[in-house]
Amino acid sequence: MNRAEDWFELAEEDRRVAEWAFQEGIYNQVCFHAQQGAEKMLKGFLRWHNQNIPKTHSLLEILSRCIDSDQTMEELRDDCRKLQAYYMPTRYPDALPGSLPEALPTENDAKKKPTVV
Repeated sequence: MNRAEDWFELAEEDRRVAEWAFQEGIYNQVCFHAQQGAEKMLKGFLRWHNQNIPKTHSLLEILSRCIDSDQTMEELRDDCRKLQAYYMPTRYPDALPGSLPEALPTENDAKKKPTVV
């Protein structure tokens, strides 16, 4: 993937899958795809600014690199922190206990609209 647009297109697909999962009541997948969409948007932002794309799923690490290019990206930190918490427990049933306060994301978690995606 070399073009920013490629990253943005995949992020849009994650957004659409999250909407479908919400309609189906699969809330952990809503949160996972929101995290994935945010990750791809941030990586697309880096590509757009001719930056190297890190091999990580840490939204906060990726965001830090984005902030180096544009200080206004700092406003996304809280959303990235929240979304990052969903990555492990929505992917792996044996994720570290306590990754999320109450196990898998709920409908209330899925209803939150981060500004990153």
